[in-house]
This record gives sequence, C-alpha cells and structure tokens, in this order.
Amino acid sequence: MPGGRLTQQERQQIAMGLADGLAYAEIARRLDRPTSTITREVMRNGGPTAYRADLAHRATEHRAQRRRQAAPRRAHGPERAHGLHAEAVREYEEVFTTGLMQSGMPKMTARVMACLCISDAGSLTAAELVQRLQVSPASVSKAIAHLESQDLVRRERDERRRDRYVVDDDVWYQSTMASARGTAQIAETARQGVGVLGPGTPAAARLENVARFVDFVSESITRAADQAREVLRTKPESTTSTTSTTSTTRTS
Repeated sequence: MPGGRLTQQERQQIAMGLADGLAYAEIARRLDRPTSTITREVMRNGGPTAYRADLAHRATEHRAQRRRQAAPRRAHGPERAHGLHAEAVREYEEVFTTGLMQSGMPKMTARVMACLCISDAGSLTAAELVQRLQVSPASVSKAIAHLESQDLVRRERDERRRDRYVVDDDVWYQSTMASARGTAQIAETARQGVGVLGPGTPAAARLENVARFVDFVSESITRAADQAREVLRTKPESTTSTTSTTSTTRTS
C-alpha cells in the first residue's frame, strides 16, 4: 500500500535489492513506493552498505513509540506557522534531511540544517533546536559547529542576548564561496607537488592536470555564485514598467 508505513517484508525486499546493487528508483518501482520513501528509509538506517531489514524495522517501531510519548510535551512547543499540517511538515523535513545527507552532510548536522531552513524566521536558538528535534544540547552544539565551519549558518544575538543561528540567501552564497576557496586550495597544493616530483614525470603531469581541472571548476563556481547573487538580489522591474506604461497610455 503506497501510502502506508513500510512492512517488515518490504524492508527485507529493500535489503535484498541493495545487496543486488539495485538503484533506489528500481527498488521503489518493485515495491510500488515513491523513490523518496526508499531513499529516506535507507539513509536513516545505516545507508546502502549497512542497511539491515530487522534493525531498520525495530528502529522504526522505537521511533514511533518515542514520538507517541513525546506528543504531550510537543503540544506546548513551538507551533508550525500559517496553519501548515504538522505531519506533512514533519515528513517533508525528513525528506529534506535525507537530501542533505546524500550530499555528504552528517545526519545530525543535516537535521539541524533542515530544521533551520524550514522555519519561517530562518533562525532558531540552540534551545529551540533542542526542543524541536528532541535531541541533546551537545548534539545541537556539535552540528552547529560543523555548519559554522562550512559558513552555512551565521550567529547573531537577539534582544534577550541569546545566540540565534541564521540561514538566509547570503549564507548560501558565503558557503559556496568558501567551498570554491577550498577547491582552489587543492589546485595550489597539487601544483606544489609538481615541483616536488619534478616536471616531466608522470606523477607531476597527473598533478598538473588535477590543478588545471580544479582551477577551472573553482573559477566557474565563483563566477556562477556571483552572477546568481546579482540576479537574485535584483528586484523585478516588471511591475514598475507596467505601471509606467499604463500611466503613459492613460495620459495620452
């Protein structure tokens, strides 16, 4: 049943599919499930190399039990804005988290990042993250430290002098630029190796090719990020133009 929870038999089929090297989309097709369901199931239970059907089933039951026990406490916690359906938002948060994990982000870091991104304010305190995610302060602190090291969040003080962790459009730009700088550093290090290994040697030629490739990628990322920032920060002029045209027409 595509809309229901995965059964233990379906989890066994997922495990067999992974052992056979099948893609998530193919496993989903065989089970008549959305690909996102299979992806989320695997990523939250050890990943494709460590997934075990019995452990995944027990873990899911344990999470469901914890969710039921936590429900009375969460009833008094921060509510979702604009009357959004809490269950739908929670499901989407898991999908978003899975996507971030697939990009290489650790699980708790991905959970914190997803929670920040889907909050209307785009910012939360450590205490609010602890309450929303039902995890320890230490887990949140470690995840925030990782995000800050990647320039994915910035810290600011609110009126109560509490640290708030913020994600916004400029944060993504700064993170992209930091990534480009890191990539450029790889190129510089590779070129240092050319001098050490000796020009003309196969190893030096290989490192020179690495440097040229990485240089090109880094420059392309930087240029694209600058262009995107410029375009996205430019206010659309269609409304102004339309208003001016209409006014001119009426005057004539």
